[in-house]
Amino acid sequence: MQRQEEQLTGLAGNRSGLGTIGKSLPEHEHRSVSVHRQAIRDVLFPLLTPPRVERIPLMQAMGRGLAETIHAPTNLPPFTNSQMDGYAVRSRDTAGGQGGLRVAAPIPAGAVPAPLVGGTAAPIMTGALIPDGADAVVPVERAVPNHFPPPGLDRTVRLPEIAAGTYIRSAGSDIATGECALSAGTVLGPRQLGLLAALGITEVVVNQKLTVLLATTGDEVLEPGEKLALGKIYDANNTLLQSSMLQAGLNVIRAGIVKDEPGALSKLLRSHTAHVDLIVTSGGVSAGAYEPVRQAMIDHDVEFSHVAIQPGGPQGVGTFEGIPVLAFPGNPVSCFVSFEMFLRPLLSEMFAAPTPRLSFRAPLSHPLTSPPKKHQVRRGVLSADGTIRLEGGEGSHLLGALARSNVLVHIPEGISELAKGSEVEVWAV
Repeated sequence: MQRQEEQLTGLAGNRSGLGTIGKSLPEHEHRSVSVHRQAIRDVLFPLLTPPRVERIPLMQAMGRGLAETIHAPTNLPPFTNSQMDGYAVRSRDTAGGQGGLRVAAPIPAGAVPAPLVGGTAAPIMTGALIPDGADAVVPVERAVPNHFPPPGLDRTVRLPEIAAGTYIRSAGSDIATGECALSAGTVLGPRQLGLLAALGITEVVVNQKLTVLLATTGDEVLEPGEKLALGKIYDANNTLLQSSMLQAGLNVIRAGIVKDEPGALSKLLRSHTAHVDLIVTSGGVSAGAYEPVRQAMIDHDVEFSHVAIQPGGPQGVGTFEGIPVLAFPGNPVSCFVSFEMFLRPLLSEMFAAPTPRLSFRAPLSHPLTSPPKKHQVRRGVLSADGTIRLEGGEGSHLLGALARSNVLVHIPEGISELAKGSEVEVWAV
């Protein structure tokens, strides 16, 4: 399995600028996925300089991107210890596995034991320090008798022959002092945080979270909980995008619903430009008569185009008074796919968080068709037998199908149909 951008060749590109800033491409011209993704990379690029980092406690770093490489300040494990509950021995004393060894004082975890005397075997607990003189551990279940005697009693134990080094964890065998523990750019999850804690590290330097202003437009859109009148719909986009952004490690300022008035949107955006890093809007980007986002951006460096992707074709990218702007379409599935295809992968690539979506190939459980001049992103379910079943149709309003899905299915541009059993690229979501 590979990262998503290693798999989808259509998402690669070099920094090349936005081109015709402030203009719209002709409606019949479709911008490729790779070109549009590069345009977004270009407007986000200034956020990398100067680097914005912060030092925070370990338990506040969950999901954050590590800004500095960490080298181990100590060995892990810090001392040579037992891998098993058993008997610490000199391996040569077990040669032939016939004679009995006198049981020495037990060694609990955390204790500093006396050196092991030849001809003896010391009961030792998992993780306890190996005494000087011992070079192997015999598991207690292989001993005769196969249990530890009560402390203080004079007892002998018969042990099988064992090789030196058996069931011993050497100091630094996991990570040695000075070795790279985690590289800059690592996303910090439970496993990484556990490693740092084991090394005694309490703070880490991470990339600062970006702050995003999120706004949805539409006279027909109501906040959930309001009385639903005829011709109105509840807003799903703010919740869908805000939760996606929070999951991706962004700070989100939710501006709510902006009516279809370009002046109102411009006023709202200006009131936030001093304290946000990025503006994301949904709706108002098509070629209709009531497109407030397009109208509000007329005098700004924002380019609107139709990307060769389904769903999510209408897109805008640029800057509003120096702040990067991404204008997503208004249908819920379209704005979700836009985030997953364009913004989330670039956050992973450029800011080291979130973790890229798991990408793999799997066979279709049934045939499909796709528009040959577009990169289609369908919603699907990875079944128990390893096949992919498409969920719902192509419509960009099908939130029920999106909610039931666990993968996004990619059908690249240039493919019009695939037979049952054909392998497709999928991202786990």
